Amino acid sequence: MMFELIREHASKVMTAVPWAQALGLQLTGIEKGRAFARVPWREDLVGNPETGVIHGGVLTALLDNLCGVCINTVLTEPKSMATLDLRIDYMRPAEKGRDILAEAECYHVTRNVAFTHAWAYHESREEVIATAAGTFALNDISRWASGNEAVEMVTKVLGNKP
Repeated sequence: MMFELIREHASKVMTAVPWAQALGLQLTGIEKGRAFARVPWREDLVGNPETGVIHGGVLTALLDNLCGVCINTVLTEPKSMATLDLRIDYMRPAEKGRDILAEAECYHVTRNVAFTHAWAYHESREEVIATAAGTFALNDISRWASGNEAVEMVTKVLGNKP
């Protein structure tokens, strides 16, 4: 049921998170246990004006957010998530003026914790820019702050019974 909910509202999945919206993160696809996204190159996201390379923090935000999305595709009920641990390995710099693509997979879920891997690249995972390994706490959705658009959407879709 959660996968169908995510698929139906895929266009809002990333834009419901204000900082993801501000960075221009775009969800480009989902599968059971997997999610795909891109962040378009923008001058205001550059970390080093001399090289024009997108700041590493943008990559971290992209991979962290995408890991959360892929976890949602395997859950059987809505849960709130908190990043417990996110290891980023920067393999090489992104190239100036080029969008960054990313994919994430959720490879294991327990009652309270989910485990993920993610990759950022330009064209394929053959030449990754960065990789991530993440561990996320899964909590009762009612603990989310009120006013959160994503929670309100889930509550509305599920008929006020998260």
